[in-house]
Amino acid sequence: MKSHKSIYTYILAIVGVVILVNLVGDRFFLRLDFTADKRYTLSDATRNILGSLKKPVTVTAYFSEELPQQFTQLRRDFKEELIEYSNRSGGKVTFEFINPNKDEATEQKAMQEGINPVLINVREKDQVKQQKAYLGAVVHFGDQKEVIPLIQDGAAMEYSLSTSIKKLTAENKPKVGLLQGHGETPLNALAQVLQSLMVLYEVEPVNLDEVSVNASSYKTLVIINPTDSFPPAHLAKLDEFLAAGKNICIAMNRVDGNLQTTSGTEIRTGLERWLESRGVKVNPNFILDQNCGSVTVNQQQGYMTYQSNMRFPYLPLITKFAPHPVTKGLSSVLLQFASSIDFTATGSDISFTPLAMTSERSGMENAPLTFNISRNWQQQDFPRSGLTVAALVAGKLAGGMNSRMIIISDGDFPVNGAGQQARQIPPDNLNLMVNSVDWLSDDTGLIDLRTREVTSRPLDQMDDGKKAMLKYINFLLPILLILGIGFFRYQSRRNLRFRRMNENYI
Repeated sequence: MKSHKSIYTYILAIVGVVILVNLVGDRFFLRLDFTADKRYTLSDATRNILGSLKKPVTVTAYFSEELPQQFTQLRRDFKEELIEYSNRSGGKVTFEFINPNKDEATEQKAMQEGINPVLINVREKDQVKQQKAYLGAVVHFGDQKEVIPLIQDGAAMEYSLSTSIKKLTAENKPKVGLLQGHGETPLNALAQVLQSLMVLYEVEPVNLDEVSVNASSYKTLVIINPTDSFPPAHLAKLDEFLAAGKNICIAMNRVDGNLQTTSGTEIRTGLERWLESRGVKVNPNFILDQNCGSVTVNQQQGYMTYQSNMRFPYLPLITKFAPHPVTKGLSSVLLQFASSIDFTATGSDISFTPLAMTSERSGMENAPLTFNISRNWQQQDFPRSGLTVAALVAGKLAGGMNSRMIIISDGDFPVNGAGQQARQIPPDNLNLMVNSVDWLSDDTGLIDLRTREVTSRPLDQMDDGKKAMLKYINFLLPILLILGIGFFRYQSRRNLRFRRMNENYI
């Protein structure tokens, strides 16, 4: 048996180790990240941004207290994130937490800073009531500020913080030109794309009649949904731009689908012939995919008319992506009337990389055609697989220096619309568009953070076998763990009993 002295020494040693660990932990911040996408580990992009800070940045977090557990955890995570930012920046990032609910003056200050409350459900005494909560922050740099109205969990937290700091501290932002003059989507119909791009770039409309793009400071030209023809002089300017070693991102419609008239027609602007002369053919066809979006149709039953959603294979839901920075982390991109892309150049020094492809059950129909929305689709309607809908070409595309182009065969996928036609586009639609521009224009690495921010894994895209497997794992795993712990304890007690029965047991 151990003596009382040795027991006391053992206890004191444990207490000493605990105190030492707390002292070290207070000085050095460390957390382990076991998530699949390392969402709680600072990215290289964030470390570079923090390492390049020359002046202090202050983060004022307006967080309500005495909230439900999930919001308390969010506050703790945000504080730990800020501690890590401070350590990585050598103390140039400082922060404070303020509870706006403590008095009316503090609440007014939070709202004046741009942090508005959100309503959350709180359960009290078996009743659910709504409570006003503040969950935002303001990043200050000199006399400038950037508002984060709502702090989100995981990688979105890092993305919001890092982009806010980058936006405030960037001295000379690269320029990105948004081409206009050929029926392209106007800037006011690209709200989400512009909001994301303007974090790192100066985005300006470009008219080829007024600008010499060869001599311009634009790093990338972006062409979204042109509908009018390109005159030869404008195509020659695009050649000059590429020959100067600059890059172009194109989201174009090769066909037009009109659900009101149920007709599908070909679109010709001259841009398709210009691309084909560089070995990229955007075909005048409609992609079909069994993995698709839906449309709302009116159906008649007796005297009743009702609306129902019907799956529509002409709206492919793309879930197959190449392992490339542009598409890394994307889960699903919804396209409208996309076309297939082929590489036709042979024996050239131009490389072709498919970035996004259709599913294993897809097909295509040539324009013109008439849509049958109520068509009963069969397996034989989808004989193709892996048709390219987004691609990268690189090399001497117009002679001169090496340059790069990204082509996406749907001009509508990044468009919000304007006025009453405005809508929110899916998160990965935005990510694909902005990632494409980022990869062509920027080398900070924030492209990785954006794709870590939103990673949807919808169950309805899984096959039935995988769904059943996950269901049984969720059901059986806790039971097996309990049985395993019980068996381990039984064996331990049994072995102890046998040792005690042994005559040599002390």
